[in-house]
Amino acid sequence: MTGTAEHAWKMCRVRLEAAREPGAAPGTGDHGYDFVAPLDESGHISVEGWKRERALCFVHRTERGAVVERGTLRHRPGGAEGATWMFDYNPLEDGDEEAGYRFGAHAFTQGEYVSIRDADGHLRTYRIASVRPA
Repeated sequence: MTGTAEHAWKMCRVRLEAAREPGAAPGTGDHGYDFVAPLDESGHISVEGWKRERALCFVHRTERGAVVERGTLRHRPGGAEGATWMFDYNPLEDGDEEAGYRFGAHAFTQGEYVSIRDADGHLRTYRIASVRPA
């Protein structure tokens, strides 16, 4: 979708790969995520875009090149930033979500780093390997 005066965002596919991770060499792609999100011109996730296109906002968690979990990108009000972006693998079950650390503040730009808190509470760092139109 192309941005207009009403909404300046477009759907993008983002690839995250494990970085600075024990047991995984950075950039190998052994562990990562592929997700689709509406990004604005500066690379931030657009809440308005997500509200309009949430059915298109999915995530695949990968290990050694294989998809091991499928879910959706969700936006939950509250938290330190006023809201939390998370990957939800089962909407009928609480506790399986993985929260993006300050995803609302980060620009998703190739080469930058973001962190995700997994369902066990561990904070892990990922390199943004690619951002391309979805």
